Amino acid sequence: MATLQKIRSKGPLLVIVIGLALFAFIAGDAWKILQPHQGKQDVGVVNGKKLSVQEYQKLVDEYSEVVKLTNGLSSLSEEQLNNIKDVVWNTYVTNELVATEAEKLGLTVTDAEIEAIIDEGTNPILMQTPFRNPQTGMFDKDMLKKFLVDYANLSKTQMPAQYVEYYQKMGNFWKFIEKTLIQSTLAEKYQSLLAKSLISNPVEAENEFKARTEQSDLLLTGIPYASISDTTVQVSDEEVKQLYEKRKEQFKQSVETRNISYIDVHVVPSDADRSAVQKEVTEYSNQLGNTDSDFATFIRSTGSTVSYADIPVNRTALPEDVASRLDSTSIKEVYGPYYNAGDDSYNAFKILAKTTAPDSIEFRQIQVYADTEEKTTTLSDSIYNALKNGADFTEIAKIYGQTGESMWVDARSWESAANIDNDNARMINALIEQPVKEISNIKMGQMNVILQVMNKKAMKNKYKVAIVKCPVEFSKETYNDAYNKFSQFVAQNTTVEELQKNAEESGYTITPRAYFRSDEHYIGGIQSTRDALKWVFEAKEGEVSPLYECGENDHLLVVALEKINPKGYVNINEVAESLRSEIRKDKKADIIMARVKDFNSIDQMKAEKDAKNDTVKHVTFNASVYVSVFRSSEPAIGAYAEKTELNQASAPFKGNAGVFMIQVYNKEKSAETFDVKKEETTLSRMSTANARQCVYELREKGNIEDQRYLFF
Repeated sequence: MATLQKIRSKGPLLVIVIGLALFAFIAGDAWKILQPHQGKQDVGVVNGKKLSVQEYQKLVDEYSEVVKLTNGLSSLSEEQLNNIKDVVWNTYVTNELVATEAEKLGLTVTDAEIEAIIDEGTNPILMQTPFRNPQTGMFDKDMLKKFLVDYANLSKTQMPAQYVEYYQKMGNFWKFIEKTLIQSTLAEKYQSLLAKSLISNPVEAENEFKARTEQSDLLLTGIPYASISDTTVQVSDEEVKQLYEKRKEQFKQSVETRNISYIDVHVVPSDADRSAVQKEVTEYSNQLGNTDSDFATFIRSTGSTVSYADIPVNRTALPEDVASRLDSTSIKEVYGPYYNAGDDSYNAFKILAKTTAPDSIEFRQIQVYADTEEKTTTLSDSIYNALKNGADFTEIAKIYGQTGESMWVDARSWESAANIDNDNARMINALIEQPVKEISNIKMGQMNVILQVMNKKAMKNKYKVAIVKCPVEFSKETYNDAYNKFSQFVAQNTTVEELQKNAEESGYTITPRAYFRSDEHYIGGIQSTRDALKWVFEAKEGEVSPLYECGENDHLLVVALEKINPKGYVNINEVAESLRSEIRKDKKADIIMARVKDFNSIDQMKAEKDAKNDTVKHVTFNASVYVSVFRSSEPAIGAYAEKTELNQASAPFKGNAGVFMIQVYNKEKSAETFDVKKEETTLSRMSTANARQCVYELREKGNIEDQRYLFF
């Protein structure tokens, strides 16, 4: 991490210089594991195998470092870190379940297989590494082998410390890739074995072809279930119970959940707070007009959310509200103050310069680092003079453990950076301003960089703009007022019933949430609610939580635990109403079917009271039909259309929204020619996709306990 921080401190340019053309993972703020909960040391169990806090933290740290390395980040945000933790947990669970099944079947992955995958170089995982040919974009095993050789022979005493640590991190990155290759290959073998047990044949292929290519156009009429009043159809508790038992597996809950209610108070700025920010930015805009130098220090002093770097950037790199006003602002003119509703901020900006600069630059470099600053200067001067006198750039670079190869860098890499220090700005400006083929010697902190620009492309209009952007934020007084008022309410309402009864009168909204899971991380989508979530899964039914300060220090939260839903089958009372509605619909269908069962003409159905009519075209067997007049999807229509003869009417049949009859007036086949091998291949792919679903079945049947909320 120290290396990435050093590289980051030198700016995004050095990250690009090193050549991190890596794949994007989810990124976010560094996190810390909290103290173990009540002596427990396990975050979860998979089929009896326990995963300790330390093991899980190691996996998360490993993946977090991959994320930070591949994105040039020094920290991770809370939201994206939670995504990382979920990815790590779900990957661990899947790998353990597959490994258990693979062991039973004798499936393994050998070193020779992994070597063959690397030699072939087409695996998608390899395509997400930096070892890709810059010309083709394809994985290059020779680049990988060169790195591994260099890494194995790494001289820690002759290379700059940041290079040493960079190589170490890249070495760990490759170990992660190797492990992922092994795990994914084993999963593919398991899924392939399952898929090949689902074979296709010519008969199935022909049926699938017909179901897809034979189309019908038809007239439709139907009597909606809604035409019969619910009050006329009685459903007994015994009927509900019978359907519940029949559908019981659909109501199985794999983890314990909670029914909660919560009140979220979002603290927002008052009118007085807004006026104060507006007054402050007005003063800053006046000062900006009188400032002629050191804009970075001035902008930093204003608390602006947009820092200043002394480099020209595309208008697309500027805030949208600033970019839209550039053409109506002169050089050295201050625009503002003005209010921007898009980000609720007051703003002012000053265009310092407008120039033409490249969006894409090819360059090569030699980084020079010695024991002392004096030795570094002497060595860099020596290299610079040798190059100016005609020495070979690449050969000299190799002497100092570097390739000296040229590479392209995109201006977006630094234009999107949040902060750029003076050293980095100096390097970027050298790239922009230095003539092609010229060599320069640039001091960068404790090192020097010998730089040669090789080519420039995509010249664009660019701007140097000093921006004061101050979001409207609530004051300490506003927050305290909200806290004191809500704190008093919570103290006076200590039961679920009292919260529900008095919330609205006190100006608060209580929000119910059923089947809340511990792996959701946030209550009500509010960040930093870990303590409240932990309380939810430790409290007893009917309890009310203390007041929690959460979000980005702008939310106040209280939670009530209404009900604990244990792992297993959902109580019949929870689903009784939906089952009752389904039974009622079936009874209505029976009533209508009894009226129309002897109909053999669609005109007879049309004559019925409440009948609705429609025309539907291009109906196939394997696609559900949407009937607009019923506003419902009706898969049964395709089946009846396939079996109904041309110019004939079907028998009445039950649908999702009513009882229907159809009359087919046109049948046609597509121009596509039947190819049995092609259809069998398609069916085989579908089997492979279905085989992947078996992993989810393993999760349902596996003994999995997720207790991460106790620690993270």
